[in-house]
Amino acid sequence: MIEVPEAFARTTVEREGEVGAAWLAELPQIVDELLRRWGCGPDGEVMHGGVGIIVPVRRGDGAAAVVKVSFPHPGNVHEPDAFVAWGGRGAVLLHERDDDRFAMLLERVHTSTLAEVEDGEEVVTVAGLISRRLAVPAPPGLPRLRDQADAWEEQLRKDAGELAHALPGHVVDAAVATVRDLGRAQPDLLLHGDLHARNILRGEREPWLAVDPKGYAGDPAYDGGTLLKSRALTLLEADDLRRAVHRVLDIFAETADVDPARVRRWAQFHAVQAAFWGRRHGFRRARGGAGRDRLVEFVDHLAELLTEGAAVIR
Repeated sequence: MIEVPEAFARTTVEREGEVGAAWLAELPQIVDELLRRWGCGPDGEVMHGGVGIIVPVRRGDGAAAVVKVSFPHPGNVHEPDAFVAWGGRGAVLLHERDDDRFAMLLERVHTSTLAEVEDGEEVVTVAGLISRRLAVPAPPGLPRLRDQADAWEEQLRKDAGELAHALPGHVVDAAVATVRDLGRAQPDLLLHGDLHARNILRGEREPWLAVDPKGYAGDPAYDGGTLLKSRALTLLEADDLRRAVHRVLDIFAETADVDPARVRRWAQFHAVQAAFWGRRHGFRRARGGAGRDRLVEFVDHLAELLTEGAAVIR
């Protein structure tokens, strides 16, 4: 049986408590059962992400693959549905699935990610091209981003009223306007939903392939905002932050073939969300203290800068 990585076990228990501990206790047996059913044998060390483990395997015909098993969570439900819809177009291939176990047998790719590429413009270009390839008609049954619009607006207003913050009123208003203008009427196109450079890996069949999708249906420009949020810290040292930010958004819009104005508005919305989230929960790189405060100040500045360039779309 496999050994669950210690770091993964620790963070799972910290996040999920007793339920997480119980799932971890069953996990080696779950993987063993899946390997037998899918005719696979272990072929390397167990890896992990934030909510799941990756077991390198060899299939019965000798082909390399991986078994991914995620902690049961609503956010992971539609990952295999997205892979089915893409059929390997810009994303890894799905070979088998067990939805009850939140498990999949997937095409194996390299462990190196797009985040390791030093050229920032190449990173954004590749991400935009991947986004464009993933934007296929969404099958029925997938969560629609438009259904989150009411909750987005409610949370923005709640955060603005409850939290001590330095965001000017027009910045928050611009994010709310994006929800009203763009959030409630979105195309039925399949999105990644968590598009960032660590979720794009080097492949053999194609140079780059996406992993870990959320499987949302909505506006592809939304993922441009997600990408910028993930790239924000790389822009901290930019000589001209405004120019650097808009360069990222322009490259993404061009390569993803989406409206630049929509990308800017979604990016501003994501920045305001992040500014409030950081105040409530901290950031992955700094949960509290002076580090968090510096990041909050930077995200505030980013949100204001994006508000200047976010034209209203009616």
